[in-house]
Amino acid sequence: MHKPERHILARLGSHLWSADRQMRKAFPAASLQRVEQAVTAAERGHGGELRVVIEGGLGWDALRAGSQGVEAPSLSRARAIDLFAQLGVWDTADNSGVLIYILMATHQLEIVADRGIHAKVGEAVWQGVVADTMARFRQGEYEQGLLHAIDTISQQLRQHFPAAPDDANELPDRPLVL
Repeated sequence: MHKPERHILARLGSHLWSADRQMRKAFPAASLQRVEQAVTAAERGHGGELRVVIEGGLGWDALRAGSQGVEAPSLSRARAIDLFAQLGVWDTADNSGVLIYILMATHQLEIVADRGIHAKVGEAVWQGVVADTMARFRQGEYEQGLLHAIDTISQQLRQHFPAAPDDANELPDRPLVL
């Protein structure tokens, strides 16, 4: 077996076999409940919508595409953008939806913000949130890192999209686990 095949097999193993176990360990049911409560509480203070997605690993098709020269961060970003569209995060009334996507197999975190909030906040803020959260993840503080990300993003949403009396909850608050 030559080196590229070994790399593909290692990547396949991390996505298909170990990632789900790692995800359940990092985000047990009680942790997911606390994340849901944090999203619910945060959204009461602003007009934005947060959607959290935690995925153990990618499927074979995405990994095969990755074996053809796409780097892991690009795979996680592409997946996050795809989920942003599939889950309707882009379709909020004020264009203020934000997706927080975690791919456990590659230890990647992506933030995808709708054009309304992204135009007001900018890429540097999102990169800062990712860096701070990933630092906590590296310490094994997955729940605390995610709660910090929710709080930091919510600060931006409170500033740029203050709560209104008629704000509706447009997206589920419960983290989606894939």
